[in-house]
Amino acid sequence: MYVGFVCALIGWGGYLADPLALLLVPVFVWYLTEWQIKAEEHALKQLFGEEYQAYCQQVRRWL
Repeated sequence: MYVGFVCALIGWGGYLADPLALLLVPVFVWYLTEWQIKAEEHALKQLFGEEYQAYCQQVRRWL
C-alpha cells in the first residue's frame, strides 16, 4: 500500500512536470516511515512478539 502511495506520488509529479513534487517524494517516504510504519511495527511487536521479529528479519520494510 505504501509503495503504491509513493508510485502514485511519483506519477502525479511526473504528470505535473513539477520537479518540486518529485523532490518531495523522499520527504514523504521519510515521514511515512517515521510516523506511520515504525508505529505499526511497534504495535505488531507488542501483539505478536518473537514471531513478528522473526518475520521482520526475513522481509524488507518497503519491498
